Amino acid sequence: MLHKKLIKSKKDNKALFIDASAEFVRGGNKNQLSDDNRKKILAVFIERKDSEYFAKLVDNQRIGENDYNIAVSSYVEKEDTREVVDIVELNKEIARIVAKQSKLRTSIDEIVSDIEGAK
Repeated sequence: MLHKKLIKSKKDNKALFIDASAEFVRGGNKNQLSDDNRKKILAVFIERKDSEYFAKLVDNQRIGENDYNIAVSSYVEKEDTREVVDIVELNKEIARIVAKQSKLRTSIDEIVSDIEGAK
């Protein structure tokens, strides 16, 4: 009954895409939605508002312009969880490692040379 009321009260020409792929608890062979997961999904569904990395309210015209592609990933951006690397610091660290390697190589060459000279 709640679902029918929500559809009838819809006042726009938009579709709500919800990416709930991260909203589950692993449980044996089947993943489960916890009460908190369900509440979060339902709250976003009822509010019909964008939620960063979770939900996007999309005008039907835009869906048409996207060849009626209704894949959630086409509208809800995934959060980039990759580690941010300071490339300048990384480059400095590589330069330090290369300098140390060169110094060690020189030391090893001197030791080998001494060993060969002692024969």
